[in-house]
Amino acid sequence: MRILHALTYYRPHISGLTIYVERLARGLVRAGHEVTVLTSQFDRALPLEEIVEGVRVIRVPVIARLSKGVIMPTVGQAASRLMADHDLVHLHLPQFDGAGLALRAKLARRPVTLTYHCDIELPRGVLNAVAQPVIHLANHIAARWTDTLVAYTDDYARHSPFLSRYLAKLKVIPPPVEIGEPTAADLAAFRQKFNLSGGPVIGMAARLATEKGVEVLVNALEIARRTRPDARVLFAGPYQNVLGEAEYARRLQPHFDALGPAWTFTGSLRGSELAAFFASLDVHVLPSLNSTESFGLVQVEAMLCGTPCVCSDLPGVRVSVQETGMGEVAPIGDAAALAAAIERVIANRTRYVRPRSEISARYSTERSVVAYTGLYEDLLARHARK
Repeated sequence: MRILHALTYYRPHISGLTIYVERLARGLVRAGHEVTVLTSQFDRALPLEEIVEGVRVIRVPVIARLSKGVIMPTVGQAASRLMADHDLVHLHLPQFDGAGLALRAKLARRPVTLTYHCDIELPRGVLNAVAQPVIHLANHIAARWTDTLVAYTDDYARHSPFLSRYLAKLKVIPPPVEIGEPTAADLAAFRQKFNLSGGPVIGMAARLATEKGVEVLVNALEIARRTRPDARVLFAGPYQNVLGEAEYARRLQPHFDALGPAWTFTGSLRGSELAAFFASLDVHVLPSLNSTESFGLVQVEAMLCGTPCVCSDLPGVRVSVQETGMGEVAPIGDAAALAAAIERVIANRTRYVRPRSEISARYSTERSVVAYTGLYEDLLARHARK
């Protein structure tokens, strides 16, 4: 099959959505399919076209930004050209251009599916007050023109104001998750690099972004250190110049300064170093605040590396912890409850750990590829009958 994926941002931009599509695209290529990704040239230093690990990436120039989105006047023209050479179109929402791309796919008589990655809740502001309803309208138009919608979990779909309106044509496919097992040498090097000795290490892998609830973990750490003064946090992921989060970072900086060596930013990690990060933790925490977080791939990555998790009681986010039993769920935004859940896991860690094989049986890129391949084949068969 020849599959065209369309999304606003792709790698090297880092987010759960971009990681999801990258893994799925590479997995489909390994399974023998031809995959093209249509996305934005959000950084002018990026090439307009390249092949990355077998995936053809086409980037469309950006002329302006609207909140966290981009304006790409030529994306429709590029999409129409590419649709002529592909069997089906796979959209990834939310994105400004979803409605137009879904319509173009219909006009091109191509099956179209979309994966809805999360609801969107932009920070307050004049610009975002305009952008938010525009994105909502585009998403609903795209949903009406698409053949099927995909969600990560049934839990999230039924609680989402958007997805709950389209349950009749919804399919649930667990997200692609993959991470290697770190070697003893990887672990030793990582622990030495970040001076991990002594007290418990609490980890968080995310962007420094408003919806992630970083301030809740900051407050929980301050509470935890009353009884465990040597507890510390390792924060892995982009934390400087994160798109649309400059004010949030400025607001939190005094708290980071006050914590000193008890809060460490590692920067973005990949490959064996990321696996060593997860395996070096006593517990991983995801204190997200709203439905822009729909699952939390990093939680399953931590579990695959033998580390239990604590997460917010958000639809979708709580699913992996509840299904595996590998952690605790805490009330949203409650620092004291989060600190208590972290303490329970640290104090009884072995009770929460499950074998890697048990986690990978539920979540893997290979399982996601098989499920999507079945969905694509069904769409093509339905269109052929029409």
